[in-house]
Amino acid sequence: MSNLSYVEPIDCTADSPIITTLPENFLDRRIRNASDKGSERRQFGNSYRDLSSAGQELAEAIDAYKVNHRRRYITTDEMLEVMVALGYRKVAVDD
Repeated sequence: MSNLSYVEPIDCTADSPIITTLPENFLDRRIRNASDKGSERRQFGNSYRDLSSAGQELAEAIDAYKVNHRRRYITTDEMLEVMVALGYRKVAVDD
């Protein structure tokens, strides 16, 4: 025997008192402007100018990886993959 009980569905028609209009100053962030079409947030934003040339190259490579793989954030392994693709290699240190 189940302890579940039947609940009547809510009336969500246009005449329903539940549906209200939004305040005039409400900003629906789910709706994108035409000018935003295709733009994505970047990890480094506009801070490329403050980076060294090597830092700029890495930031651009990470951003390209994120766009190509549709990722907002990347893991450490993915960052390592980008760095290796740029030619970075681990060098043995002599003690």
